[in-house]
Amino acid sequence: MLRKIFIYTLFFYFLALLQTTVLASFELFGIINLILIAVVLINLFERSKNYSGVYAAFIGGFFLDIFSSGMIGFDVLILLGTAILIKIILRKYVWVPLR
Repeated sequence: MLRKIFIYTLFFYFLALLQTTVLASFELFGIINLILIAVVLINLFERSKNYSGVYAAFIGGFFLDIFSSGMIGFDVLILLGTAILIKIILRKYVWVPLR
């Protein structure tokens, strides 16, 4: 688990750097948020009983807060809420057949 958190930390650090430097001048419909897209995809494609996606949401929100000029903690709360909402929806309403 510690190894997965370390990998998420490096991954989201590079995504935050890429988003704030290179992709700052390229905007699609006004917003490009690679970290939000990555957090949603991580939570959608992992098992609903595994909570490493919530850790990924916290780390991604932390890096979004560090690299932005907004309030500290706002992006963490938004991404954590998104991850938990995805987990709840997947657990209650989506049935994945086992092979």
